[in-house]
Amino acid sequence: MNQVSSKDYVALLRHGDYHQQADTPSAWQPWPLTERGVAQAVEGGDQLRRLIREHGLEIPTEIHSSTLLRAWQTSLGVAQSLGLEPQAIFTTDKLAERGVGAAANLTLAQIEQAVNLDPRHDPLPHDWKRSPRYRLPFPGAESLLAAGQRVAGYVEQVAGASEHPNSLHVFIGHGASLRHAAWHMGVLTETEVGQYSMFHATPVLLCRTVHGWHRIGGEWKRRHQYLD
Repeated sequence: MNQVSSKDYVALLRHGDYHQQADTPSAWQPWPLTERGVAQAVEGGDQLRRLIREHGLEIPTEIHSSTLLRAWQTSLGVAQSLGLEPQAIFTTDKLAERGVGAAANLTLAQIEQAVNLDPRHDPLPHDWKRSPRYRLPFPGAESLLAAGQRVAGYVEQVAGASEHPNSLHVFIGHGASLRHAAWHMGVLTETEVGQYSMFHATPVLLCRTVHGWHRIGGEWKRRHQYLD
């Protein structure tokens, strides 16, 4: 058995495939999972069960989910695989994707147009969607780093409150905010956070030892432009 001595174990899962509106930042889109996404959620729960068995952990009694529909539906599939009832899912905005504020559900072209029409703002940088520190100049928007800090704070708060050494805490949210949470937690470096994405509904298992957080199971998804 490949067991790591630590009282803090967490699994991070990105939502499954969903009906994403074209050419629009995915942030706060309210659309549901596709049929493929529903199947991915169940398979993700099966993968999580295998990781639990491999590392000698206990099946969690609850799942923490973003309030966005695609994340909650993914949580349903994971809960089904783990033998949990839907009532075991706890939803919170603290696990939501990076907020784009007043630009929510505008297309990329509309966002650029809105910025250009406002004389108070400089033109959008070409890499604004992936720049960790850039924040859209709209009320309620946040940077990727700010979103990651929000998610990391919630994850560490929940994990740190555990009194059981082999308990696992499951968090289902969104690729960008989860990856940037991993940056804040010291699991990914500044360089790596831009090189990786997350597979749909596929768990990444982390544990915290005296040396900090590190990955012990699951894989990040390598972005195509960084493939060798």
